[in-house]
Parts: sequence; C-alpha cells; structure tokens
Amino acid sequence: MRLVRLPDVSVGSESAGAAESLTDTSVREHSVRKHSVGKHPVRKHPVRKHPVRKHSVRKCSVRKRSVIEHEPGAGRGTGRGTGTGSIPSPGRWRRGRVLAALALLTALVMSAHRHVPDRVGHLGSLVETFLPWTGVAVPLLLLGALVRRSATAAVAVLLPAVTWCALFGGTLLDKRSGGGDLTVVSHNVNEHNPRPARTARALAAAGADVVALEEMSGTAVPEYAGALASTHPYHSVQGSVGLWSTYPIADARPVDISPWVRAMRATVRTPKGPVAFYVAHLMSVRVTASSGFATGARDAAARRLGAALRAETLPRTVLLGDLNGTFDDRALAAVTSRLRSAQAEAGAGFGFTWPAAFPVARIDQILVRGVDPRSSWTLPATDSDHLPVAAGLKL
Repeated sequence: MRLVRLPDVSVGSESAGAAESLTDTSVREHSVRKHSVGKHPVRKHPVRKHPVRKHSVRKCSVRKRSVIEHEPGAGRGTGRGTGTGSIPSPGRWRRGRVLAALALLTALVMSAHRHVPDRVGHLGSLVETFLPWTGVAVPLLLLGALVRRSATAAVAVLLPAVTWCALFGGTLLDKRSGGGDLTVVSHNVNEHNPRPARTARALAAAGADVVALEEMSGTAVPEYAGALASTHPYHSVQGSVGLWSTYPIADARPVDISPWVRAMRATVRTPKGPVAFYVAHLMSVRVTASSGFATGARDAAARRLGAALRAETLPRTVLLGDLNGTFDDRALAAVTSRLRSAQAEAGAGFGFTWPAAFPVARIDQILVRGVDPRSSWTLPATDSDHLPVAAGLKL
C-alpha cells in the first residue's frame, strides 16, 4: 500500500474566508431585502388608493340614481334627493293647484271688487262691506300649502298677501294727532237699550262737544235728554235721531230720507263759526236666501241723503250716524263721494263698530267736508249692540 502525501490545507483560514464571504453575502441580501421592503408601500400606494377611487365611483352611481328618481314619474311626490344639490321634486309644483287657483281668485276679488256684479243679490255691496276680512284667506291658504307641501300654492299665496297690504296696509297705521277744535261723538244707542241714562252718562264722560244719537225709542228720549242736560244744554230731537251740543243749535229740521223720520240737519254755532251737522240712520239690511243682500231701502235713503248734502250751502259739514254700510260700499256713493272719512284719514286700524261683542264692520260713520280730521277712535261698549265712535276735528 502506497501512501500519498496531501498538501497542507489551512482549514481555519478557508473556513474564515468562507464565513466572511457568507457574511458579506447575507448582509447584501439583507440590505437588498430591507430596501425592497422599504419600497414596497410606495409600489403598492396606488393600490391603497384604489378603494378611494372605488368610493368615488360609488358616489357617482348614487348621484345618478338620485337624478333618475327625480325624472318625471320616478320618485313622484317625495321631493327627496341625496346630497345638498339635489333637484326638487316636480311633485311639489304639481300639487296644490286648487289652492293656487283659490289664491288667485282671492287676489282678483280684492283688486277688482268694484267690478263684482251687484245686480244679483247685491253681491258687490256684500263683498265691499266685509272686504277687509278677505285677508283671512291668506294664512288659511298658506297653511294649506304647507300641509300639501306645494311650492305652487305657496308662491301663489304671495299675490293676495301683497294685494291686501296694498289695499289696507295704510289703514293699520296710527294716523291720530292732536290739535282739534271740536270733539264729536256718534252712537246708535239701540231702541231696546235697557239703561238709556247710563249710556248717555258714558257718552257725556267722553268730553265731546257734540253728541249725536240714533235709534232712540220715544219712551227713552227723556232719559237721554235728562242725563245729557247738564253737560250739553242745547239739543234737538227729530224722530228717532237727536243732536246734543255744548254750543247753540239753530235751524234744526228733519231730512226726508224715509217714510218716517230717521235723519236731521242742524247748524251748530261754534266759536270758530257755523258748522252744518247731519245725523242719519239709514235702513237696516238683511241677508236672505231669496233676495241675497237686501239693501234696496237703505240705498234709496242714501240717495236722498246725498241729495240733501249736495244742496248744503255751508262749507263746513259733518255727517254723524249709522249708515248700515261701510265707507267702501259702492251703494253709498251718493253720500261717501261728497265727504271724507275721519277714520280713514285720522284713525288707527279699521275701527269696527258692529256688533259690539265682536265687531266685524264699521257701519257707524263720522264723515266730513271742509274740516280737517285730527283723530278718530271708538269708545268702550255701552248697553247697545253698536260701539260709539268719536273724532277730533280742526275747524
């Protein structure tokens, strides 16, 4: 057996070199891996954003559905949408057409009340008597529009609201001022008044210079005269109407407006000169199923009273009384066209006088010509079914 000598190999150095080589390779691989891991989120960053893009696509899809729902026939009447920029439902404009038509009709009646026909049942006079109350329709129509969620009706209600304000907005203002020379009071005392003397004392306490009474019963006249004698020594009674004054009265006489005496004329000699006073109580009106608003007798009396006013020669004239109609009633034009309303020029509000428990119309009037109304108001209720009215006049 032959022995062969092998070369000496340094195991330790080669192992060390191998180990060192392995160590360097591991470090490099670890470094590469670490660097690669560090860059990995950057490479996947678009992928991480992908859900955001997907969410945007979903929002677009929702908006598209919202538009489809608001197309005619889809989602009708809901008026709902997604997002702040959703389109209102067409149902809001289609609903409430009846309410919108009623609103337009109300505005038409307000603005064209002079053209409401009066031949059938005196409908025109009836409308004009209660014309201020047409404003009640405005909040009722608005409430209906809210209940129905109708944009059409809500917009239509603006028209009668604006029309009413144009007609009566100025009436609500307080136009009263001081500086009057003469204070006058007028009162329909009611022929069935249970306490005439107490009513007269209440009127005397108002401090009026001239007091006119209408609808006095024959038996109650002495009680009125007795209660007013100390404060108003001058008076004249003609039929069921009378005039009491702190200044002398002259030329008192009845005015023929009806088969029985319901009007009078007298001259009151004030410190600033004579003033013609008329006291009138026009005939009552009735609402019946057969004839409607029955005003024939009243209208005829108004024409006769208008003729007397037209013939009056004194430049300063005052009409006090119950006309059983408002200043806006066209049937009283023979009277109202020649005089001015103290309440309209110098009052505050409508000054409703009848019925006293819950006044709905001003049928008791103080009308003037040649004098300047400075204030107009109603007095507290008495035992009558009418409220007394008063005015301060500048002669």
